[in-house]
Amino acid sequence: MLNRRSLLLASLAAGVTMTTTAARAKPSQPATPVDFDVPADACDCHTHIHGDPEKFPFAATRVYTPEPASPEEMAALHKALHIKRVVIVTPSVYGTDNSATLFGIKARGKDARGVAVIDDKTTEAQLDTMNAEGFRGIRLNLATGGINDPNVGRARFQAAVERMKARGWHVQLYTTPAMIAAIKDLVIQSPVTAVFDHFGGAQAELGLEQPGFADLIELVRSGKVYVKISGAYRSSKRGPDYADMIPFAKALIEANPERIVWGTDWPHPDSTIRADRKPTDIAPLFQIDDGRLMNQLPVWAPDAAIRKQILVDNPARLYGF
Repeated sequence: MLNRRSLLLASLAAGVTMTTTAARAKPSQPATPVDFDVPADACDCHTHIHGDPEKFPFAATRVYTPEPASPEEMAALHKALHIKRVVIVTPSVYGTDNSATLFGIKARGKDARGVAVIDDKTTEAQLDTMNAEGFRGIRLNLATGGINDPNVGRARFQAAVERMKARGWHVQLYTTPAMIAAIKDLVIQSPVTAVFDHFGGAQAELGLEQPGFADLIELVRSGKVYVKISGAYRSSKRGPDYADMIPFAKALIEANPERIVWGTDWPHPDSTIRADRKPTDIAPLFQIDDGRLMNQLPVWAPDAAIRKQILVDNPARLYGF
């Protein structure tokens, strides 16, 4: 495997601008042991692979450039967390190139599933191949691209549903509660399951009454959607335990524990668009203690049977393990 210096040199050869200090960093590994019994076949439902930039070049249209994160490093993470299964999601930095995600899936074999990014040029034959390779859904990343126009969100969701309705895949969305409210009627009517990332984009400081969160709760209660209680650090500034996320997690779980899944969001990319950072400058990965983060799950779901639903049963149903 290439070391960090080799990756830096490869990335420079590929035309990717990276700072030397950032390129020497590594994705975080758990510093805190898991303090509860993790059920067999537990699944981390939201991760990413950032491959060697020479083999897996970033899209020219990306808004940030992440540090490398390999399948071997992901395997070490999951060994520490006692997690067997994984869902790997194609990040926005690759556009519609799902090669790095497939690389991660192949490394984990039957214990991995993928969520792809596609466009109008993606053929049905390509989707058939991806299904055989372990992909089970497509992702609409509205948040990272700054898409807040409800008309755009509705059109993109409708187009995704049209592509997926005969295939049995789901449509995963990274967006905001306001956008969820704007597409709620489409989600209710959709023949395709919707999955919302990262608490549906809710922000802890705005409270449970923030516009759109009640709509998310209603959708979860209806059984039409799944929500990933993942990436708490994206919703809260009160790390490392994110205590202000407790009411959100409990509200979602109480609404329908059969429609909640959990994920780390490893390797914790910083997709923030900043005036002092060009898209080609490397964005250092957030250093999150995933052991400590996972230990919040018993706080959010004290009942071991419900934790098994969240970690095992729901992912098995949604991703076809």
